[in-house]
Amino acid sequence: MRVLLIEDDTVIGSAVREQIEDGGHSVDWAQRLDSAQDAMASASFDLILLDLMLPDGRGISFLKGLRARGVQVPVLILTALDQISDRIEGLNAGADDYLVKPFDLAELSARIGAVARRYANHPSPAITWGDLAFDLAARSATRAGKTVTLTAREWVLIEAFLQRPSQLFSKAALEERLYSFDTEIESNALEVHISRLRKKLGAGIITTERGLGYRLGQAAGPQ
Repeated sequence: MRVLLIEDDTVIGSAVREQIEDGGHSVDWAQRLDSAQDAMASASFDLILLDLMLPDGRGISFLKGLRARGVQVPVLILTALDQISDRIEGLNAGADDYLVKPFDLAELSARIGAVARRYANHPSPAITWGDLAFDLAARSATRAGKTVTLTAREWVLIEAFLQRPSQLFSKAALEERLYSFDTEIESNALEVHISRLRKKLGAGIITTERGLGYRLGQAAGPQ
């Protein structure tokens, strides 16, 4: 996933970013709401982690603005505001989950995974596709019962395909998932990662639609 972290506390932000990146996801970190708006104007995100008290405004107002514009990206609130009324306000504004500071980073990872699976209509982290079995929470994969080791970026790609099995992904959309907002992309990097996935998981796992993009192979459907 590509995650937008909106947090002005540098200590918390650094810890959260490191935790998410260790989980194999790409993170863009904005410390102000105006920077977050700029990031969203330039890239697509799969999840937003939102602090409620930012130097240039309230996260609740930012969230209400997103929902008013029809932006449906899932939002997980991270805040020190722990009153029941604060939680109710956040959820009513359109948040998908609410985590009070200080929080355990492992719990944060679990909440992120749960929100992502819920939006992908996979409440269980276990997904079977032909002779392939994936556990998205544990980041484990097997092929015909044998363990397959995937890199963090390979996980980002295969997770995208599994969560939206009928979707055609453009090259640009997949590159956005692989790299953070300010990282340069080598021209053939995506092709290299897809080639390695095909070698590890089978040639038909990802199909190419020339000039359009890539989608999950249909030769062996989910079981």
